[in-house]
Amino acid sequence: MRSFYFTIALILSVFSSIAQRTLIHCGNLIDPAAGKVLREMTILVEGNKIISVNTGFTKPEKDDKVVDLRSKTVMPGLIDMHVHLEEEISKSRYSDMTQLNPADFAFHSTVFAQRTLMQGFTTVRDLGGTGVNISLRKAIASGYVIGPRVFTCGKIISTTGGHGDPTNGLNKIFMGDPGPNDGVVNGPDEARKAVRQRYKEGSDLIKITATGGVLSNAKDGSGPQFTEEEIRAIVSTAKDYGFRVAAHAHGAEGIKRAARAGVNSIEHGSYIDDEAIAIMKEQGTWLVPTLTAGRSVADSAKIPGFFPPLVVPKAIAVSSRIQESFSRAYKAGVKIAFGTDAAVYAHGKNYLEFQYMVEGGMSPMETIKAATTSAADLLDQKENLGAIEKGKLADIIAVDGDPIKDVRSMKDVVFVMKDGKIYKQ
Repeated sequence: MRSFYFTIALILSVFSSIAQRTLIHCGNLIDPAAGKVLREMTILVEGNKIISVNTGFTKPEKDDKVVDLRSKTVMPGLIDMHVHLEEEISKSRYSDMTQLNPADFAFHSTVFAQRTLMQGFTTVRDLGGTGVNISLRKAIASGYVIGPRVFTCGKIISTTGGHGDPTNGLNKIFMGDPGPNDGVVNGPDEARKAVRQRYKEGSDLIKITATGGVLSNAKDGSGPQFTEEEIRAIVSTAKDYGFRVAAHAHGAEGIKRAARAGVNSIEHGSYIDDEAIAIMKEQGTWLVPTLTAGRSVADSAKIPGFFPPLVVPKAIAVSSRIQESFSRAYKAGVKIAFGTDAAVYAHGKNYLEFQYMVEGGMSPMETIKAATTSAADLLDQKENLGAIEKGKLADIIAVDGDPIKDVRSMKDVVFVMKDGKIYKQ
């Protein structure tokens, strides 16, 4: 009798493990890799994977779930390659750094993460925070928090006084002398140690601040802040540990040093010049332009008291250059991946980047490719993400309207599936 009950339990367990199939009927299906819009297609999802993509509206079997998106435009889940999920720009940002605890940033991040997912961004690359971003990644992956799939650098690696030095502009009581554990380095040896520390903490990639930055409470927003030797030490160590390297860089000299040293991507590229473009093309370096951030900081700088005095002129100056530099790099053939610097503006408005990229010369299809197949390539996730193809993870979204005709419709996300689970319909 006991063996009979065991057999029944085994049969039930097998049946319960068979995932329900979901048929998604798509009126329009964007294939970014091919640059085509396919009409009247069906995506078959089982568990967290895409099983097939079929022409026509496949008839469901008895237990299939059907999602009717015949009046929508369907595409792969979007990837934002430059966000900061722990915070969001506000007048209190600089005081928050000394008054809020890691737990405060953690609670805030859950709100920003959910907002991001609901706008169709099923994957993000978080490029710097207090380290809470690593815990957020784990919480989302474990199902405790609703949000996009997160790949994170943990803490940024900077030089003393550099853009990523968390103690810039603080009272000497709080300033101290942060080191590699905090992401602040001087010299190749400390640079290597900081990379190894990020590995120890569980980061997915490395980010450095190759130049000054706009929002750091320091005077210089574009000058180089690492020697090329230091960057080479970071890149070589990162390769040893299986990391890719993103380099925040506004000024041309810092872009050149970072690209020559072998970083995988330049973030922002605001003051890029022809020589920097040539080096990036030769090295195969990606540009992640973050045009939305450039526009946003200029708007905030016009509000009296919103930024510290050192930040205001940097914010105004960068806005007039970042889009021009993006256009130059794109037209010259530099590889482009989508990234917005969300947190510098309100989370959930990532879709604005599509519009600004079109204004900079890209076609709507190219902007969608930058946020899907190209981003997956830079993320080293081409096998799993960035396309609606058999075997890839079921990250699928839909919008009202036709973004190929009017890219502003990327704002109107009406359906979000991540990892085979529907979060918005």
